[in-house]
Amino acid sequence: MTIKPTIHREAEGFTKLLLAEWAKFRSVRGWIIGIAVTVLLTILPGLFLAASSNEGPPTLLGPDGKAVTDKFYFVHRTLPGDGSITVRVTSLTGKITYPPPDNDLIVPGVVPWAKAGIMIKDSTKQGSPYAAIMVTGSHGVRMQSNFFEDIPGHPGGVPRWLRLTRSDQTITGYESVDGQRWTKIGAADLDSPASVQVGLFVTSPGDVSVSEAKIRFANATAVFDHLELEGDVSDEKWSHDDIGIGTGEPAYHYGGVKESGDTITVTGSGDIAPLGVEGSWTIERPLIGMMTGLVAVIVVSVLFVSADYRRKFVRNPQIAFHRPDRLLAAKAMTIGMAAFVAGMVAAMITIPLSKQILLSKGNHILPVPLLTELRVMLGTAAILALGAVLAAAFAAIFRRKFVAITASLTVLVLPYILANVIPLNAAQWLLRLTPAAGFAIQQSIPEYPQVISLYTPQLGYYPLLPWAGFAVLCFYSALALGLAFYMLQREQMRSHIP
Repeated sequence: MTIKPTIHREAEGFTKLLLAEWAKFRSVRGWIIGIAVTVLLTILPGLFLAASSNEGPPTLLGPDGKAVTDKFYFVHRTLPGDGSITVRVTSLTGKITYPPPDNDLIVPGVVPWAKAGIMIKDSTKQGSPYAAIMVTGSHGVRMQSNFFEDIPGHPGGVPRWLRLTRSDQTITGYESVDGQRWTKIGAADLDSPASVQVGLFVTSPGDVSVSEAKIRFANATAVFDHLELEGDVSDEKWSHDDIGIGTGEPAYHYGGVKESGDTITVTGSGDIAPLGVEGSWTIERPLIGMMTGLVAVIVVSVLFVSADYRRKFVRNPQIAFHRPDRLLAAKAMTIGMAAFVAGMVAAMITIPLSKQILLSKGNHILPVPLLTELRVMLGTAAILALGAVLAAAFAAIFRRKFVAITASLTVLVLPYILANVIPLNAAQWLLRLTPAAGFAIQQSIPEYPQVISLYTPQLGYYPLLPWAGFAVLCFYSALALGLAFYMLQREQMRSHIP
């Protein structure tokens, strides 16, 4: 019968304790200044980075308004209605050109996501809707559409027969090993005009060397035969277009086509895929100051907790009337909320202002859904909050300011710094197993399995998904706080504090 009143009194007592800690925090000018410094240290580096940026290339947007790359060699004709295209790919080869100082070294090779096949595309305009079926360097047959959709077919390479059919707005892809027995791979519904472009294409992204942090230029060459078109296709000649390759590109980047009898050889380079972060601005990139802001909030948190917890434990008279673990919980919530507000204010200022600065200088930030942008902002604030809670727990555990600050920086900041300088495999494990995994909550552009890129921490990629990485940081913060509670309770029992 007394359980509910007791719980109510305990909750009321903790609320009063929390309000008292909040009032105390606001009353100390140094702590408020520290939070203000946290906001400034988070904002200013990003704004300076945006202001000092050079004009970058415009961002190409696909049918869904997402950033894409659309570069390939296209041999095409007009298809005014329903119809189909069938072809056999008999070979796929390629060349890789090394960058300076070895740019005169050209070696044979086909990168894993080199692509050769047939395509139906709204027009030759970059970023326009399309559906294609292709053979790849190492990933078998694929059907891809509108840059983000990827359907796997059968593994293996050439020779391979490919077919696309168009019926109203539906394009269906098939493959065959002998041209007799066909297997459906998938279908795509495109909101296309009556007349579309249909034909052969070849492209090849660069060859990625993670150890050297370089992407070497590459092209691919495919040989096609048994080309057949069905439908109301005009007698116009085949058009040849190097889509997306402009003047000023390296000479070895250009594609081309050769015809001999019923055999067509096409060479191309580039990619038809989602755009990664390399050479682009992401919404989280201007938040580089969060790391210095995190250092500031860790210092403030340790000072705030150390004001009442010393080596011999009792310095605040409230501890005589409250369980020390409850007091620590109130302090952790107070400094955590202050850090969260500081991070949210900083993110809400930095991201919009950086966008305006970058746009005025001819740069663009890669577009992301509104929920992703909100997740980055909230995630930034949450990292600062959890960093403050972690530091508060260490302050209660070690009872020494310098030791608590050093421990907090060692487990949270140092792994992130090391991950940017050590080999990639070691860096990925570091960002999986330490509290620094939480920085993954800021990643706005995902790794695309069909895109070759440098997926490294330096470019903002993390080995764990955003919420999974954030869960790791939550676990460590809760673990440290739980250990601090345990130690305080044991100390209270030993001291016989009622």
